[in-house]
Amino acid sequence: MSRARFEERTFAVLRWVVIAFLAAITLLPFCYMLLLSVKPIDALLLDPGRLWVSARDFTVATYQEVLRPTSEGGQGFVRMLANSAAVSLGTVALTLLAAVPGAYAVTRLRFFGGRHVSAVFLAVYLFPATLLAVPLFVMFAKMGLQGSLAGLAVVYIAQTVPVSIYMMRNYFATVPRSVEEAAAIDGCTRLQTVRRVVLPLAVPSLMATGLYIFMIAWNEFLFALLFLAAKPGKWTVSLGLQQLAGGIEVSKTVLMAGSVVLTVPVVLLFFAAERLLTEGLTSGADKG
Repeated sequence: MSRARFEERTFAVLRWVVIAFLAAITLLPFCYMLLLSVKPIDALLLDPGRLWVSARDFTVATYQEVLRPTSEGGQGFVRMLANSAAVSLGTVALTLLAAVPGAYAVTRLRFFGGRHVSAVFLAVYLFPATLLAVPLFVMFAKMGLQGSLAGLAVVYIAQTVPVSIYMMRNYFATVPRSVEEAAAIDGCTRLQTVRRVVLPLAVPSLMATGLYIFMIAWNEFLFALLFLAAKPGKWTVSLGLQQLAGGIEVSKTVLMAGSVVLTVPVVLLFFAAERLLTEGLTSGADKG
């Protein structure tokens, strides 16, 4: 066997070993969390080492408690899920509205310091979130946006716009200038070129960036705690999960059910977006 053939077979085996290892460390904790969430607390206390849930022990009472409104003795996660969805979708829309023209300008327009703009945007992440929290809280309190979901979405933009511009800038750079020049010859203005030519080709980048922004806003805790702590009716699901984790009277099985409720929407959205990303790539190629 030649050396090249040996290396090819070795790396082929190692690739699947690495994939299996990554899949195991990703799926096993989620499966463990899922099994605990459908097990009654009595069965867990009697036999903590048994992971498998029998048909006799299987229960969805934990999910019923998590999703039931607080007025009925539950944890009110349905309302929190709605709050998180509103904040996350609003953050995605506002971020893309600001980042798309910014990324296009950085890629196509010539201006002083244009080569260093991306580094300046990424420099925002050199500052810890706690350093920005107090100034933002004071500023939004004076504007009357403290305790509002809209204000929280605007706060998230400070974190998501820089990285979104950086991500989309790299994709816009791959769009051929000849396509835009052809649109200009046909009489399109710069804005019409962006809307009719560049954005359809950039659908995969928009989807990937939007999904990344959504996950940031969905899982964020620090700013949500700072801005919404005094308004339980507007809590996001991350605050609700922290409440479960800190509650002495809340069983760990209910906590696991809340963790599943927090995780599943993002997982489903990822798989849905994966298919849409493929469609976006195909449609962009057809339009190009």
